[in-house]
Amino acid sequence: MSGQVKYMLDETQIPKFWYNIVADLPVAPHPVLHPGTKQPVGPSDLEPLFPMELILQEVATERQIEIPEPVRDIFRMWRPSPLVRARRLEQDLDTPAKIYFKYEGVSPAGSHKPNTAVPQAWYNMQAGIKKLTTETGAGQWGSSLAFAGSLFGLDVTVFQVRVSYDQKPYRRALMETYGARCIPSPSSETDSGRAVLAEHPHSPGSLGIAISEAVEVAAKNPDVKYALGSVLNHVMLHQTIIGQEAIQQFELAGDDPDVVIACAGGGSNFAGLSFPFLGLQLRGGRKRRVIAVEPAACPTLTRGKFAYDFGDTSHLTPLVKMHTLGSTFIPPGFHAGGLRYHGMGPLVSHLYDLGLIEARAYHQIPCFEAGVQFARAEGIVPAPESTHAVRCAIDEALRCKAEGKAETIVFNLSGHGHFDMGAYISYFSGKLVDQDYDEGELAMALAGLPSVAAQ
Repeated sequence: MSGQVKYMLDETQIPKFWYNIVADLPVAPHPVLHPGTKQPVGPSDLEPLFPMELILQEVATERQIEIPEPVRDIFRMWRPSPLVRARRLEQDLDTPAKIYFKYEGVSPAGSHKPNTAVPQAWYNMQAGIKKLTTETGAGQWGSSLAFAGSLFGLDVTVFQVRVSYDQKPYRRALMETYGARCIPSPSSETDSGRAVLAEHPHSPGSLGIAISEAVEVAAKNPDVKYALGSVLNHVMLHQTIIGQEAIQQFELAGDDPDVVIACAGGGSNFAGLSFPFLGLQLRGGRKRRVIAVEPAACPTLTRGKFAYDFGDTSHLTPLVKMHTLGSTFIPPGFHAGGLRYHGMGPLVSHLYDLGLIEARAYHQIPCFEAGVQFARAEGIVPAPESTHAVRCAIDEALRCKAEGKAETIVFNLSGHGHFDMGAYISYFSGKLVDQDYDEGELAMALAGLPSVAAQ
């Protein structure tokens, strides 16, 4: 049999609860600290940025948290997303491995990001908030929050990393179509942005800088709240509908993955697919290999330090313990803008520190090679971020071929690349180059990590 085989659930099988991996961890995660006192933060410390329901989810320890029915009703627009057996890719690789992908590009915004944008917007609307501010790299998160804001009548302002703002004009147009305002970062609209521009007038920007600008606007305006598309616990929580659906779909397929793969920038799509599978393992189920794939030009897990750090460049956010390259680190302008963050989500970092997951880093040219190979076999053009997961899945399938093992591999195809064709044009014209970070700048950024007593 050739071609794709899809394993579909119906809308009644959309999960009714989010899964909280904190409940099953053998060692509790490290607390979030106040940047001034260096003491664990309380709900009141986070209230200027988030509505209380999201704050409670951020610190929750129960295994299941109910998904509000109005949120599930909107999820029915695109969920459950398909789990697909990539038989043509298997044949192309001549591998005994079985390759599946969970396809999140079916959402209105084209990626997994609406899985958390919708509940975040809903909780803010329920709290009486009318305005949201956020940052975005490649634009997948910004367009997703813009989409969610349009559903609930929220005014959304997005600070987009300058290099991505210039590289991806169609993402900006999509945000504006949904009614959001998109501003290149660093900008002259905030103290944080002006400070960066004064020192680096042609700065390409970074997610750390864009976060500073978005947080500053929320902190200074009581009628504005901040929304984050990755990194934090409540974001990881919302994304677990991906893995929960996948577990049901593998039961339909009569299969079970040996290797679980996803790209990782802040960690949200990786957590979304992997956390429910890891939960099965932590509760006594069988062990699987779980691989987070990151860019070699911004290698937070494979090169960063596990330490307390700020989530933004201007040091406006609380301190979280994560694998970090330093809050002042500015990565090169490679095309996977959603993976250009200096830190990894605290829960993903904690799992890596506990040895429960693996990490792998790739340069962008081999990732685009894999993306093109996948597109020609399966018909879907992956987003630059997702090509990292494709690359790893192909390498794992080739390993199975070399070892004569018929393992089952699943990866998260976190979004399509229809708004990223400029990157593919650069690849085909030979203008795409592999970029490396500056070792000296990394050393300086790591040297500037805040001093925190052992927690």
